[in-house]
Amino acid sequence: MSESGSALAVFGGGCFWCVEAVYQQLTGVLYVEPGYAGGEIEHPDYEQVCAGRSGHIEVASIHYDPNQISYEQLLDVFFATHNPTTQDRQGADVGPQYRSVIFCQDATQETQARHKIDWLQSEGVFADPVVTELRPAAKVWPAETYHRDYYARHPLQGYCQLVIAPKLSKLRASFAGLLRASTP
Repeated sequence: MSESGSALAVFGGGCFWCVEAVYQQLTGVLYVEPGYAGGEIEHPDYEQVCAGRSGHIEVASIHYDPNQISYEQLLDVFFATHNPTTQDRQGADVGPQYRSVIFCQDATQETQARHKIDWLQSEGVFADPVVTELRPAAKVWPAETYHRDYYARHPLQGYCQLVIAPKLSKLRASFAGLLRASTP
């Protein structure tokens, strides 16, 4: 946890537009930043990441108030709003940059994430094994500004309607108690 009382979670669950849009809806999430993490090159750009030339994964840095929302609740939302059983793929988004990954910021996050995955497996929540990678904290390179608040700025765009809107509907149905008061 930082001095300001906020904490950080870094998740990759497909396109960062989706992850950002989901977490922006939650009470206790202060802000979400799309970015790139886990690769070999410094200052990657969207074209390099999408082409699979950078080794980076699209992620969202979720800055949250742990007094309002717990890391475990963030994990619950993460596993419910993307498919953690497909290797390097989320729907039509295919490639290692779209893998399911958690960049654990400390040993506590790693333990909680590992327990959550073990629980999902033991309870048979998914028909297939969870392939979400647990990695240590890594530098997150901010995505270009045109990626920030993408869904909020383009809700009628095709990808937003076909991919993000259903995730938000699922979020509203499954996690109503975690939503911001202003969330429709």
